[in-house]
Amino acid sequence: MAPQTVRKTVHRHRVAVLIRPGFIPFELGIPHRIFGIARDTEHQPLYEVVTCTPGGPGLVRSDSDVAVQVEHGPEALETADTVVVPASHTTGPDGADPDSTAQQLTPELAQALARIRPGARLMSICTGAFVLASAGLLDGRPATTHWSETERFRQLYPRVHLDPGVLYTDDGDVLTSAGVASGIDLCLHVVRRDHGAAVAQDVARRTVVPPHRDGGQAQYIRLPVTGTERTGGLGTDGVGHRGTGTAATRAWAGDRLGEALTLSAMARHAAMSVRTFTRRFRDETGESPGQWLTRQRVEAARTLLEASDLPVEQIARNCGFGTAQSLRAHVQSALGVTPSAYRRTFHRAA
Repeated sequence: MAPQTVRKTVHRHRVAVLIRPGFIPFELGIPHRIFGIARDTEHQPLYEVVTCTPGGPGLVRSDSDVAVQVEHGPEALETADTVVVPASHTTGPDGADPDSTAQQLTPELAQALARIRPGARLMSICTGAFVLASAGLLDGRPATTHWSETERFRQLYPRVHLDPGVLYTDDGDVLTSAGVASGIDLCLHVVRRDHGAAVAQDVARRTVVPPHRDGGQAQYIRLPVTGTERTGGLGTDGVGHRGTGTAATRAWAGDRLGEALTLSAMARHAAMSVRTFTRRFRDETGESPGQWLTRQRVEAARTLLEASDLPVEQIARNCGFGTAQSLRAHVQSALGVTPSAYRRTFHRAA
């Protein structure tokens, strides 16, 4: 009698996306796409994604001419490992201004949220953060939302530590994202946190999006035009910027992470003074050059820890940290674990 093949039973992390009338179709698609295509080394799905509504199964209309037939009601929240709350937009009587009631905690929505099991991870996309905040789930925690709604958010929820300059926040079991597309950044971050950079990079490649975007949402806020930008001439410090920004220098530095990259060297490459370069860099990325460089080096080290057997000392040199002690300090600060612990969890044979 031939031996039977025993298939390993794998628990798939269950993600419930809680939508309401006026939802944005793109935001509904983000968790379905990012989590839905994540695969393990045997090409098995790592997540199960379902859509649910507070009021029970039925047709739910979006903020456009799209409607979806939702099969699950709030009971789906009881078995979810992660709950995602996207934004919901309705319009006022004039058909133009967003109606703030879309972000209020209705009795029906409150009852639905109460069904979320203890220990489940909570995520919001864009102004979905208003829902979590209105339920008291963000009190005393860091959070973000769309930059255009930050002042209203602060007024309504002063106990929340709002950070309007980032693409997303991660407070362990509660995560929030800024404007619509930053939901992609957040979901990729969660995949990376759950299963490592290699899985997240595979999802990003298949979705044709960057695995990690530079900076925060400050770069997307329209700023007043200064005299220098209008004329295209010299800055106040007498250095011409030629209208090229810092993108080319970021690409140049990214290819040289193992070298001693100083601020003056980066400014020189961009043909700017240090002062102009630093200002433009922050305007474009939401970070200082030093913060950006450290994060790039941590990500490079992360990839080598996962995909190679190089000793930590060599990884530190390759990524520009110089010493294993410096690498440990930066990885611990960024990821909350030591390089050795990270490698034990996510290492893949090279």
